[in-house]
Amino acid sequence: MSLLRSIRRDIEATLERDPAATSGLEVILTYPGFHARQFHRLAHFLYQKRLRVPARVVSHLSRACTGIEIHPGAKIGERFFIDHGMGVVIGETAVIGDNCHLFQGVTLGGTSTRRTKRHPTLGKRVVVGAGAKLIGDITVGNNVRIGAGSVVVTNVPENATVVGVPGHVVAYQDPGDDTVLKLPDPEWDIIQRLEERVKKLEKRIAELEKKGKGKARKRATTRSLAEEEAP
Repeated sequence: MSLLRSIRRDIEATLERDPAATSGLEVILTYPGFHARQFHRLAHFLYQKRLRVPARVVSHLSRACTGIEIHPGAKIGERFFIDHGMGVVIGETAVIGDNCHLFQGVTLGGTSTRRTKRHPTLGKRVVVGAGAKLIGDITVGNNVRIGAGSVVVTNVPENATVVGVPGHVVAYQDPGDDTVLKLPDPEWDIIQRLEERVKKLEKRIAELEKKGKGKARKRATTRSLAEEEAP
């Protein structure tokens, strides 16, 4: 695929996924995610030619201009879209498939200090919500949706929805008919039961306090009458 065709596909992806985008010219001039993607094309080309310092310089300039840090070694597929983008960090050995969508504050990070594959691999059509952190050499399957603020440290199967810290699968979606199968969430069930128990206890405490005040008033009335009847 030619470079111009690939860039055109990035513009098309932005127009499809962001209702605020009104024209290709607006995307080209004002979208930092689009700018970061084009900077990365050059940085990645230099990186592949083993021109590591120039590649890092281009990456650094991209970070300064867009607020998005993409290591030159990262591999990114077609129709990639970063929404808003500020604070996005993509590590050296990260691999991102076609039609992926990242929101602001997303991190594709690593934990190992070895020169090995240490960053996440995203399949096709993956959506990662704002502030989510994907850490380590994990694999995220196709059609996965990761909720905002989630921390994912294990592999994620295809068609899953992941939320939480640490991230866990809460639903699967059938891409054929858009049917969503929600899974049991024991942690959420426990929280709901605790909330119900707290409400019952608060109600019981309020009833006891009301009874206690009533008894106190009766004692005060009895004491007052006794004082009045005393010679």
